Amino acid sequence: MSGGSGFARDGSVGVEEEAFSKEPTPCAYTEYREGDTHAELPNTGEGSEGVESRVWEALYGVEDPEMPVSVVDLGLIYDVAVEEGEETHVTVTMTLTYTGCPARRMLTEEIREAAASVDGVDSAEIRLVWSPEWSIDLVTDRGRESLREFGLSV
Repeated sequence: MSGGSGFARDGSVGVEEEAFSKEPTPCAYTEYREGDTHAELPNTGEGSEGVESRVWEALYGVEDPEMPVSVVDLGLIYDVAVEEGEETHVTVTMTLTYTGCPARRMLTEEIREAAASVDGVDSAEIRLVWSPEWSIDLVTDRGRESLREFGLSV
């Protein structure tokens, strides 16, 4: 950034270049906890059955707010866990493209609502993790095609 104006990497305005050499400052609105290592990412729900399969289907209907590609095809959904008993509870483990995502609250709530809306699900929660961190490598082939159609080169 030159002239001390514009946006810095940390999202602030008017920060001089020296700020880029500092260690990143953790976001006050982010819980940093390690996620489980998922051997097969991106996870697309392939092979799931029953309630879990229906939850994955609902999640495919949630699109990123900035581009027309599903959160599953973006590789944001790491896991769907279904606990069945007297009530059926779903936990969706996910990440975001970066910790300071401005659509964080909207997107996580939309994903939670999609999971909770599935027939047979009594409650749903989101487990937001940052490890493994998201990268473009997690975008599925279908997601890459959607991004190309949107005009983004992947």
